[in-house]
Amino acid sequence: MNNLQKFFGHLHTINKHRFLVAKHCAKAGILGQGLRHDLSKYSPTEFWPGVKYFVGDRSPNEGERIDLGCSYAWIHHKGRNKHHYEYWIDINMETKSYESVDMPYNYVVEMFCDRMAASKVYRKKAYKDDDALKYFMRGGARFKMHPNTSANLQMLLEILAEHGEKTAFAYAKKEIKKYKKAKKNK
Repeated sequence: MNNLQKFFGHLHTINKHRFLVAKHCAKAGILGQGLRHDLSKYSPTEFWPGVKYFVGDRSPNEGERIDLGCSYAWIHHKGRNKHHYEYWIDINMETKSYESVDMPYNYVVEMFCDRMAASKVYRKKAYKDDDALKYFMRGGARFKMHPNTSANLQMLLEILAEHGEKTAFAYAKKEIKKYKKAKKNK
C-alpha cells in the first residue's frame, strides 16, 4: 500500500468511525458528544502515525507499538477523550496508587457507541451484534476499569448482543435521562 492509499484509507476510517459514533450517540440521547467524538484523531500527533501504520483491519496504534514499543498517538488520544476509561485513572490519596475512577454515565454510553462503531468499521460485513461484547470479555480492560464503569459497559454490550441495537439504544437513552436528572438535582 502506498502512502497516498494509507493517507486516504486512514482518513476514510476515521471519518466512517466518527459518523457511526455520532449516529449511535444520537440514538442514545448524547448527540453533542457524538459530534465531538475523537476530534483529536485529526491532530498531527495522532493523524500522521495513523497514516504511517494504517493497515485497514485494526488500529494503527498496534503497528506503532510494535515499531516503537509504545503508541504515542494512543497516549495523546486517551488523555484527551473522556470516553476512554484510561482517562479516568488517578492517584488515590489514601493508597498513593493509581486507580480507576467511576466514569460519568454519559461517557460510558459514548464508550459503548465507540466500541460498537469500531467493531462495525473493522469487521465490516462480518459484524455481529455480539462482537463488541466478545472483544470486551476477551480483553483485560474490564478488570482495569472501575467496577461500576465495567458493569455499566458490560450491561450495554450484553443488551446489544442479546436484544439488538434498538433495545440497547432505548435502554441507554432511558439511563442517560436518569443520569442527567440526578446530576441536575445535585
